[in-house]
Amino acid sequence: MQEQSGAPLLEVCVDDPAGLAAAIVGGADRVELCAALAVSGLTPAPGLIALAARAEIPVCAMIRPRPGGFTYSPDEIEAALLDIAAVRAAGLAGIVTGVTLPDGRLDLDTMARLRDAAGDMELVIHRAFDMAPDLDEALEQAIGLGACRILTAGGTRSAPEGIEGLARLSRLAGNRITIMAGGGVLPENAAMLLQAGVHDLHSSCTSVVADQALATRINIAASRPQTLPENVRALRVAMEKALEGAA
Repeated sequence: MQEQSGAPLLEVCVDDPAGLAAAIVGGADRVELCAALAVSGLTPAPGLIALAARAEIPVCAMIRPRPGGFTYSPDEIEAALLDIAAVRAAGLAGIVTGVTLPDGRLDLDTMARLRDAAGDMELVIHRAFDMAPDLDEALEQAIGLGACRILTAGGTRSAPEGIEGLARLSRLAGNRITIMAGGGVLPENAAMLLQAGVHDLHSSCTSVVADQALATRINIAASRPQTLPENVRALRVAMEKALEGAA
């Protein structure tokens, strides 16, 4: 059973060394480590995993072998299992993953294989959860798998849009599993989300950073989302103010 105690936590997803440092300096409680935030996150590279293992806050690694949907081939699952072994060997706190059947339901057999490969690491289910046609059923399945957290927007595109679903899932979850709101989480909606009953908030805390040299010299995208410490700090402060107002 997942025990929810203490203040809500802020998890920041990052995809490079600068973002990892920004999350820590800005006051994140936990990091989700990815590659390619521009495509909603993929499995991070070995070097970034090793660097994150030195962090003084918990780090969970995304296990997602490619962009796109969450129904994977046997070879993609094999790659995911090998990635989990590397993350476990590095000593990170957990894995963040999700596998679905073609109809959107959680693929329980494959998820159980990934969970078993993770061993004593935390199992977090990412927004593949929101693909489920019945979120209440998926919640019970996640609990049955032994997941500690679900990252969700309440079955919608963004957490503010899914506020009613998040509130219902939080009520149903109780102390059995943590419901963590993600997707469009910003300082201006942090209070609303916490008041709905979610326990943790998840955000990339990014701003678009441009590199004009790339734009003029070679054919590589000249801008990208970058996690910034001031953005992390702003969300942290908004959470603290929301909790003070609720006290």
